Amino acid sequence: MGFKKVFLWGGATAANQLEGGAHEGNRGPANVDFMPLGKDRYLVGTGKMKMYDFDDQHFYPALTAVDFYHHYKEDIALFGEMGFKTYRLSIAWTRIFPNGDEKKPNEEGLKFYENIFKECHKYSIEPLVTINHFDCPMYLIKKIGGWRSREMIHYFYKLCMTLFNRYKGLVKYWITFNEINMILHFPFVAAGISFEENENETQVMITAVHHQLIASAMATRLAHEIDSNNQIGCMLAAGSYYPETCKPEDYWKAICDNREIYMFADVQARGYYHNYALKWIEERNAKIDFREGDKELLKENTVDFVSFSYYSSRVSSSDLSKGNQSESNIFASARNPYLKESEWGWAIDPLGFRSTINELYDRYQKPLFVVENGLGAKDIIEKDGSIHDEYRIDYLRQHIQAMKDAVEKDGVDLMGYTTWGCIDLISNGTGEVKKRYGFIYVDRDNLGNGTYKRIKKDSFYWYKKVIETNGINL
Repeated sequence: MGFKKVFLWGGATAANQLEGGAHEGNRGPANVDFMPLGKDRYLVGTGKMKMYDFDDQHFYPALTAVDFYHHYKEDIALFGEMGFKTYRLSIAWTRIFPNGDEKKPNEEGLKFYENIFKECHKYSIEPLVTINHFDCPMYLIKKIGGWRSREMIHYFYKLCMTLFNRYKGLVKYWITFNEINMILHFPFVAAGISFEENENETQVMITAVHHQLIASAMATRLAHEIDSNNQIGCMLAAGSYYPETCKPEDYWKAICDNREIYMFADVQARGYYHNYALKWIEERNAKIDFREGDKELLKENTVDFVSFSYYSSRVSSSDLSKGNQSESNIFASARNPYLKESEWGWAIDPLGFRSTINELYDRYQKPLFVVENGLGAKDIIEKDGSIHDEYRIDYLRQHIQAMKDAVEKDGVDLMGYTTWGCIDLISNGTGEVKKRYGFIYVDRDNLGNGTYKRIKKDSFYWYKKVIETNGINL
């Protein structure tokens, strides 16, 4: 049977990790601009340390990223050469509304993305656009506290209305929020939240994510009203938890950990908060501030498809000393002795990918879209300029085969597959560039030094064959 004839093969990036040009085109400052390289990045991202201004002691990698802002034509041509059917990218909110609350959008920003979408269509590449991929105007964070405030729904709605109208006919696949569950792990990145001393952090995060869920439902309704061809998806950071042992306490811990993964996507795909989610919130002395019409809005405006990222499986242990959250792994996990790990300690588990795909399809019964998957690794340029990344090919080959098994043997409805970081970019977790994911090497080091020249890796030619044969030739 294999993949659909119209299976959407491609790659994925995010504006803040790719574009650079932070001070060009009238773009305003965003939260992600203030995520520094080094040990403080984790503290800022988790909301434990405020960094609302630049200083001379830190390097801020998002400001230059890998300069897609000036290289987008070259980069999209390379995507076209690989045969991409789709390219997932995100909108930098502050390119469209520099402060977030302007009455009129920034035409220079709108034109930039219009040019990108037209360039994609030149190569028959369908854009898949994430409206909010860890991107919040810094002005709104300082003024109203970011997604703490319900006012953010209004500003996000205005952004969506602008995008849906301007790009009607150019974009039909949309994702409202990237990795909606990441707010529980990286709240400053996900929602512009830095915590105050002694406040109930769970309450702050639940309030913020409820605002995002309402905004997502409103965006879904609006997209369908403006263009009936629009398809809207949610997106979560997936990767199933295994119990460390068959000890009942470990098994129960795995159930609870997996529920946290699905808790907010449940609302977007099913239209309501599950009872376990309400109990989870209540147990942490928090509550959802439902306003009139919220429940009806959520129920009536569920997404068309469920998209997700998968990099590794995880392990739950009732021994809470095992598997703490860390700088290299935002999701807490005990070690799995049966699996090899990447250089950054992420378990490599293709069968876990198949399991995760099945769990999501069983749960939601909606078309699925794998929008992030890949291996972060150090690459070496040989004397002849070649880059032999067989380790990346091996990882992707195994995971695509697992994905194929989910379709052929398990009957999962899968729309497409976009590898993460199809061109090298900034790591969200660490801020590094040396943690490379791409088929295309970018000559830039962790501190922004380099020519920014693009170089094809061996995986470039391998993935081209995969796409040409619709996944038959792995």
